[in-house]
Amino acid sequence: MKNILITGASGGLGKLTSKYFAVNGWSVIATMLDIGLAEDLLDYPNIKCFELDVTSTESIEKAKQNILKEFDTIDVIINNAGLGYRSFVELSEDSKIDTIVNVNLLGVIKVCRAFIPVFRKQNRGMFINITSVAGLVNLPLGNFYHATKKAVESFSECMSYELLDFNVSVCTVQFGNAPTSFQNNVAKCEVSKISSYEDMMCTINGILKKKTSKNKDLTTKIVTKLFDIAENPQKSFRKYTIGFDANFMRYLRRILGYRLFNKLIKYFVLKK
Repeated sequence: MKNILITGASGGLGKLTSKYFAVNGWSVIATMLDIGLAEDLLDYPNIKCFELDVTSTESIEKAKQNILKEFDTIDVIINNAGLGYRSFVELSEDSKIDTIVNVNLLGVIKVCRAFIPVFRKQNRGMFINITSVAGLVNLPLGNFYHATKKAVESFSECMSYELLDFNVSVCTVQFGNAPTSFQNNVAKCEVSKISSYEDMMCTINGILKKKTSKNKDLTTKIVTKLFDIAENPQKSFRKYTIGFDANFMRYLRRILGYRLFNKLIKYFVLKK
C-alpha cells in the first residue's frame, strides 16, 4: 500500500483528497493545524491524522518524527495547505500579509525542506505543490495570493533540478475557483470609504462567487487528477492545469501577451 502525506487536510480540498485516496487503496497521512478538526477522517482505517503547522519548523519536525514512527516510507506529499487574502495594497495589514506568505509560500518550502531527506534516503518520492490559476495570470485584487502562488511555481521548478539524482519528482497543480470552503474563508480588507475601491471589491467578489457556483464538477476533476498524478509520477517537472477557467486564462495570457491581456481584463472585468 502506498503512503501519501497531505497538508491542510482538515477541510475543503484537503479533506476530499484524503478521503478519495483512502477509498482507492492508499494509506493517507492527513496533517492539519488542529487535530480536533479531523472529524470524520478518523472513520477511515487507512487515514492517520497528525497535527502539523506548516508555518512552524518545530511543528513540522515533531510531526515528521511521529509520522516516521508509523510509516517506513512516504511515496507522495501534497502541499495543499493554503489561504486567501483579498485586499488593496493601501489597505493591507501586516499580520494578514505575514500569514498568507507564511502559509502559502514558506509553508511549502519548510515542508519540502523537512521531507527531502526522507525521499533522498529511500531514493524515490514526489512533491505535488498546489498553486492556482493565480500562479499563471495576474488578476484584480490578487496581489498577495497571486504573489505567493507564483513564488511556489518558481520554487517548485528550481527545486526539481536539485532532486533529479534522487528519483524525486516535483510538479505543480493549478485550477480556478472550486466550490469548497476556501472562498468563504478568504480574508478581506476592511470596508473602505474610497468609492473606487469599494466598487472594485464588489465587482470582484461578485465575479468570483458566480464563477465558483458554476464550477460544480471542478472539485471532482481536481481530486481525480491528483490521484492520477500520484499514481503515475513523471521524472521531469510538470505543471498540470485543471478545469476550463484555468486552461482558458493560461492560453489567453500566452496568446495575447501581458499588454493585451491587461487591457482585456480592464475592459471586461473592470469596465475601464
